[in-house]
Amino acid sequence: MARLGGIILGSRTDLHVQSVTMTGHIYRDVILEQHVRLFRGAMGAEFLFMDDNARPHRANIVDECLQSEDITCMDWPAYSPDLNPIEHVWDMLGRRIAARQLPPTCLPELRRAFLDEWCNIPQDQIDNLILRMPRRCKACIASSGRHTPY
Repeated sequence: MARLGGIILGSRTDLHVQSVTMTGHIYRDVILEQHVRLFRGAMGAEFLFMDDNARPHRANIVDECLQSEDITCMDWPAYSPDLNPIEHVWDMLGRRIAARQLPPTCLPELRRAFLDEWCNIPQDQIDNLILRMPRRCKACIASSGRHTPY
């Protein structure tokens, strides 16, 4: 089950849970065009976009969309997922679902659990992850792009 969601200081997108395989087309249509473009418009020149280096995110149609919308992407090493705050949010989400009194037993229950728990992650925890980005980037540079203690 693919999860699509975005975070920004003070807010987050809705979570989209898809039972289809993620493609560049879905990523462009659901995330970039419906959310990222709007965030970029609201923030202006200060906006810096970060995703992970998943194959659908590197599709030509994605690059074309980002260029056409004048969206600047952060460059980062392919083997440094600890740089991306969303990876820590996915971990929080998984832990919250695992800690439920009645864990999901089927796909519809799992989908509902994802949606419920996404909304229940405190925004201040997400904001703290984002605000720690400069420190994580410095640690990554110091380790030549290898694993950091974060």
